[in-house]
Amino acid sequence: MLRSEFHYELPDELIARHPPGERSAGRLLLVDGARGSYADRRVIDLPGLLRPRDLLVVNDTRVIPARLWAHKATGGRVEILLERTSDASRARVQLRASKAVRPGAELTLADGSLVAVVAQVDEFWELDFRADPLAVFERLGEVPLPPYLDRPPEAADRERYQTVYARERGSVAAPTAGLHFTPQILAALDAAGVERAAVTLHVGYGTFKPVRVEDVEAHVVDPERYTIAADTAARLNAARAAGRRIVAVGTTTVRALESAGRDGPIAAGDGIADVFLHPGGPPIAHVDALLTNFHLPRSSLLMLVCAFAGREAVLRAYHEAVAAGYRFYSYGDAMLIV
Repeated sequence: MLRSEFHYELPDELIARHPPGERSAGRLLLVDGARGSYADRRVIDLPGLLRPRDLLVVNDTRVIPARLWAHKATGGRVEILLERTSDASRARVQLRASKAVRPGAELTLADGSLVAVVAQVDEFWELDFRADPLAVFERLGEVPLPPYLDRPPEAADRERYQTVYARERGSVAAPTAGLHFTPQILAALDAAGVERAAVTLHVGYGTFKPVRVEDVEAHVVDPERYTIAADTAARLNAARAAGRRIVAVGTTTVRALESAGRDGPIAAGDGIADVFLHPGGPPIAHVDALLTNFHLPRSSLLMLVCAFAGREAVLRAYHEAVAAGYRFYSYGDAMLIV
């Protein structure tokens, strides 16, 4: 597979740079893989599109306001982007500054507190916050919107770039397929007999990492941490054994399930999702239907969706969505592939 085989043309005006007025106001492209058909629906139709006893699986990670601003002793401004915490006081981050930052330096945050630059580790830096790093980011950080939105964060993004069921903090980007859900839609799904379970996968900046090599097989995805509780794993495996559908909300949920089940049934516990799902790679074995937003051309996330439903079928659906004026990317519309 070549990267160029996952390209499509997207007019700039179809990029959703702001959330819709209501979470559930989005359009939904229904893709029926068995029939090869497409239908224009709404997100609010979802309870009627799923079946009683389907098991809907969401990612309950919570987005951290993962961008901090600091100053060097010389006065130079430094942007700190959290990748993940290392221990009780340390974190791996990306640093962006006009001049290089060196180990041993101290950075001053907006509240006057000091952060020590410990060491460079590959493309990241190890910082010592001398406090709980997540608490520091929660207090002083701002929402790290995806670069393709091409705008600074606004006050509304703190709430709208977060799912209503977000619980376990740790992500630097939202699992965006879940942004469409409201308490009302969740209640309607419950009333329709659709069961629900949650896994946790903390999304890193690697989710925005472009595929730079033309040979898709040579691309390496950044690892992300996930957790699946014992009772959740048991429910997932029981649903699979009974022939019930597992409906994944978003590509991050797929990554967690396929990583936990790469050797057979889904295993409970903590793990690292580092499998690259793409056509020609490991088959997607634990998901029967997928709710997902529209992804960037030539991206690893688009390749994951193609691994699930087939490259030609997915790209036809994308062309349908472009022609019909769907809104794309994080704050955009969704597709349900069954």
